[in-house]
Amino acid sequence: MVPDSPTNAHILIVEDDFASRSLLVSYFEREGYRISETEQADDLVKRVEDDNVDLVLLDINLPGKDGLTLTRELRAASRVGIILVTSKGDEIDRIVGLELGADDYVTKPFNPRELLVRAKNLLWRVRSQDKDPRENARQVAVWNFEGWSLDGSKRLLTASDETSERLPEGEFKLLHALIAHPGQVLSRDQLMDAIHDREWTPNDRSVDVLVGRLRRKLRDNPADPHFILTAHGAGYMFAGELE
Repeated sequence: MVPDSPTNAHILIVEDDFASRSLLVSYFEREGYRISETEQADDLVKRVEDDNVDLVLLDINLPGKDGLTLTRELRAASRVGIILVTSKGDEIDRIVGLELGADDYVTKPFNPRELLVRAKNLLWRVRSQDKDPRENARQVAVWNFEGWSLDGSKRLLTASDETSERLPEGEFKLLHALIAHPGQVLSRDQLMDAIHDREWTPNDRSVDVLVGRLRRKLRDNPADPHFILTAHGAGYMFAGELE
């Protein structure tokens, strides 16, 4: 079930094509969202902060700073929701965008109704992160394994040397799914269902991208990983020892 539209959610549409931008603006305004728009966004990080933006629809191919550069800058500074708007031939860019911290992507020509569903789901999740931390803590556990901890209320991964990092949502949901089934091989289909609130295609490499990112953050040797093991042809398994 798709969550209701968050009240007063603010969406920023970054698109240099006037026709595409106008279509997006009119569609989301009809759904009751507060919309801002721009054809270029070299000052995007500041604008997101100053205007309290909840979600950015970001075209990859922009004049000035491209969408991938902007994604990296945004994710370094903000938890704002990011949906990349890409062309059919931009598969590599989509993968890189996910690596840089984008939450989702949509491919042109897109179905406006599908985009609305993705935006609603992402906005709901972004807004839920801003609830009272004590409330979230009652709902989500902390997992400890071999000197590491994963705090579900904050999506915070902490190493034994006390260094910590807040995980993007996709990484957190994937690691959570694996930790919740220790020693069990989860197929790519199962993991895709865990990390996406949308339809996905068999050639979608999101899981492999996220596993690579998590291994780096867990200081795992990709040639001989300790925590996230590859079951060739089957999927992935969490092999760490939970406390």
